[in-house]
Amino acid sequence: MKRNVKLYFLYISAILRGMMQYKLSLVLMMIGRFVVAFNGFLGIYFLFSGFTQIKGYSYAEVLLCFSIMQMSFSIAECIGAGFNVFSGMVKRGEFDRILLRPCSPILQILGTRFEIGKLGPMVTALIMLGIGIKNSSISWNAANILTLIFMIAGGVILFLGLFLLGATVCFFSIEDTTLIHILTYGAKDHGKYPLDIYGKGIMRFCTFVIPYTLIQYYPLQFLLGRTDAWWFAVCPVGTLVFAGVSYAVWRIGMRRYVGCGG
Repeated sequence: MKRNVKLYFLYISAILRGMMQYKLSLVLMMIGRFVVAFNGFLGIYFLFSGFTQIKGYSYAEVLLCFSIMQMSFSIAECIGAGFNVFSGMVKRGEFDRILLRPCSPILQILGTRFEIGKLGPMVTALIMLGIGIKNSSISWNAANILTLIFMIAGGVILFLGLFLLGATVCFFSIEDTTLIHILTYGAKDHGKYPLDIYGKGIMRFCTFVIPYTLIQYYPLQFLLGRTDAWWFAVCPVGTLVFAGVSYAVWRIGMRRYVGCGG
């Protein structure tokens, strides 16, 4: 384990050194992604200029919700960028070489890309988080701070699990699938609002199929003081189960892999 972690950081170090050779490109990428994410913030701002709340949630509470989802997704997208290009690796036969090396295939895939430019939206997320904290009525004690950390960490694990599932599809179809993009990029956009505003059907799907409620709705209720149930605060830990299922599906896909490309 220690060897794998050290190897991963060596991969990242090499990637970052390469990026630093094109500093202007990196800065422009981060600015571009910041602007795109900032438009989402402006959308919420203008929406609440005409409303005081949406289904019982105030402007500050929605900002907290959106910032947590945006932060989780940005970190996961930066770390898991290698999964997004896995289809090309399979087509070109690069995955065959990965399997011949005495190292975890997932670690090698993660080490192929580390897109720090995708952290641009983190700036927007931090701005929204600051405004949300300042204008909310939340008492920031140790329990609430830990809940916030659990939500962000759980979100990173959930999105990485989804990226892994998207890569697994390539074992069966070579091409990646739009469905995974809907469940990741789409969920990030729809997750700017608490999930219960979309109705019971979406709530059930986001609880029993893709458990977004574990990192968003349930811990948010504890954070906002709408429930005293302590287990709502630790719901994000359940994303480890989802990650385990994603890994099991990945292993099944690997056993069906027969090679491709040249």
